[in-house]
Amino acid sequence: MGMTIAEKIMAAHGGGDKLTAGEIIMPAVDMVYSNELNTSLAIYGKEDILQAGVFDRARVAIIPDHFTPNKDVASADLCKFVRDFARQQGIEYYFEVGRLGIEHIILHEKGLVNPGEIVVGADSHSCTYGALGALAIGVGSSDFLYAMMAGKIWLKVPETIRVELIGALSPYVTGKDLILELLGQIGPDGANYRILEFCGEGLQSMTMADRFTVCNMAVEAGAKTAIFPPDEITEAYIKPRALRPYRLYASDPDAAYCQRLLIDLSALTPRLACPHNPSNVKPAAEVAKQKLPVDQVFIGSCTNGRIEDLRIAAGILQGRKIAPGLRLVIIPGSRDVYAAALEEGLIQTFIEAEAVVGPPCCGPCIGGHMGILAAGERCVATSNRNFKGRMGSMDSEVYLAGVPVAAASAIQGYIAIPEEVLHHA
Repeated sequence: MGMTIAEKIMAAHGGGDKLTAGEIIMPAVDMVYSNELNTSLAIYGKEDILQAGVFDRARVAIIPDHFTPNKDVASADLCKFVRDFARQQGIEYYFEVGRLGIEHIILHEKGLVNPGEIVVGADSHSCTYGALGALAIGVGSSDFLYAMMAGKIWLKVPETIRVELIGALSPYVTGKDLILELLGQIGPDGANYRILEFCGEGLQSMTMADRFTVCNMAVEAGAKTAIFPPDEITEAYIKPRALRPYRLYASDPDAAYCQRLLIDLSALTPRLACPHNPSNVKPAAEVAKQKLPVDQVFIGSCTNGRIEDLRIAAGILQGRKIAPGLRLVIIPGSRDVYAAALEEGLIQTFIEAEAVVGPPCCGPCIGGHMGILAAGERCVATSNRNFKGRMGSMDSEVYLAGVPVAAASAIQGYIAIPEEVLHHA
């Protein structure tokens, strides 16, 4: 019996020559990273452990992104605590305000995660990097601390679900719609402690932005992580960026899978996750018939804050204004995304549409700042979670959507699909 791509990566990092699901291993890691919140939880009161120093100052990254720019004294104190730690440890990749962005966008932009590597992040959406053909794992603060100090992590080898993609994505259907469709099919625990491996001819119609989005939300199905086999699209993205040599892996034809799923991309239409769970998925066109009024639209986050997302938004917003009484908050995912959007004129399009553009951060997605919802308000967001209170009041509602639906809803003032806006062009 052969091995899956994930099993090969684990084996190459010290897991053994032949791995099977359920084994406990201690593989070496290539990169360890965290944000300001989980770093502070990991290091507080651990002065004795930290005296030994991190395992490799060039293999640890700390990205303050949840409450930066600092929104109050408490967040400023927290960030200072983490900043001082990074300086004391001599960590090379500490991303300060002005250099920063959302952690799950910064690392692949900077070439700090590569195909065939094992990356550990102290955040549940660390599975994002599976889009590169890396084994990307989200862990708690204690496991993050151990990985940061020892350069390895303990794992139980997960089973793998094979998701074969056929067909091609239609215009205004994105990776967000694919992962929402999958969540709707298997539910919030359909991939518990399993790896979602995406493969098939359908990969050719998926950009890297699509793939990052899909992997980012795999955790919403309970998955340990998700992974795409690296191909020419992956290599075109990573070659100009990679800071280290990398290796491309592929699953063996006779690899063992615990489940096989098939999704026809050409049959997909825009999807919408209704309150209060990412797996409460319906066709966006079905919900749009209700013309549910919207108070705020948020375009950004580690799920959909890349330059490709902003280009789609600008294409729909160009020459139009958002609905009266509605707030459109747009947050580029990193400094580089912001700079590209500025150079391409996208920021001007957003301003003319009467949107507000904020600095790179996680703010609205976690209900932290720069877009908190009041009681009774409804928001369409391109982020990854819509649990009660996620973006503010427990009495608010969040609908998760791809950028085309979010932009169309901002123009119409109610939950809408892109065809409604384009039809009136």
